[in-house]
Amino acid sequence: MASPLRSLVEDDERYLKSFQLFLERSSEHQCMHDFIQGILPGELASVGDGKAELNVFGVGSGSGDIDLEMFSQLRQKHPSVTVDNQVIEPSSQQIHNYKVLLSKTPDLDYIKFTWNKNTAAEFEQHWKENKMSKKADFIHMIQMLYYVKDPDATVRFFQSLLDKNGKLLIILVSGRSGWGKLWRKYRRQLCNTEISQCVTTRDIKSGLESQGVAYRSYALPSHLDISECFVEGSEKGELLLDFLTEVLDFSRTAPAELKAGVLEMLRQPDCSVETDGKIIFNNSLEALVLDPLP
Repeated sequence: MASPLRSLVEDDERYLKSFQLFLERSSEHQCMHDFIQGILPGELASVGDGKAELNVFGVGSGSGDIDLEMFSQLRQKHPSVTVDNQVIEPSSQQIHNYKVLLSKTPDLDYIKFTWNKNTAAEFEQHWKENKMSKKADFIHMIQMLYYVKDPDATVRFFQSLLDKNGKLLIILVSGRSGWGKLWRKYRRQLCNTEISQCVTTRDIKSGLESQGVAYRSYALPSHLDISECFVEGSEKGELLLDFLTEVLDFSRTAPAELKAGVLEMLRQPDCSVETDGKIIFNNSLEALVLDPLP
């Protein structure tokens, strides 16, 4: 049964506001930073196979801050190459934010940016209709597979675009995170059936394994302070609840029984720990790295 609640993604302004608060209250960018600094360079060392120009696809690049961190590592591993970067992002506001970031960031002359205001599905359709044959050396899909109809098919398509020695990086919430526990219990009530809102790396790994596709997995421990969710009438708590449930105005529109059940679940040891008077949610992520299809 489809959820009668409205999806947060229907309101771009509120989504971005709740996402920004989520970043402020979580260690998500820090755990990604640690991965990009510590593990990703080893994965990027072999991409390109000696080419002078590397093709990069950012699928759901958002405001670009993570992209630029990865470009910094790519540059260190391949200091003499130029980069053709395809930005695939459906939000006009996020593309604007990305361009503003570029205007403030020096020494990016080696990168050519092409802006595709598309969803992943729209980009795939355009690619196939135009019979494009370009191959990619590095494709990243960070926290975006929640917003596609068929994550397994999306992964297969972009993996098919990898050139020799190319790498596809996927980062999603871990199946062992609080998100995974919450979604397993309340998937029917909360999750938008038009997209794959409640997907975790557990689902992606299961799909890859069923096709015999190899991958490398890296844990990215992360946490989120959700204490404000339990303060009645807190505007920031309501925004965080919207983000946690991906439901627009969850506090005001969810049935009382569902709201109480979600709040109770969020406090359970499977999802969170209480420390120093704060409720800390398990926001752990996982990175999967795929090589080209044989």
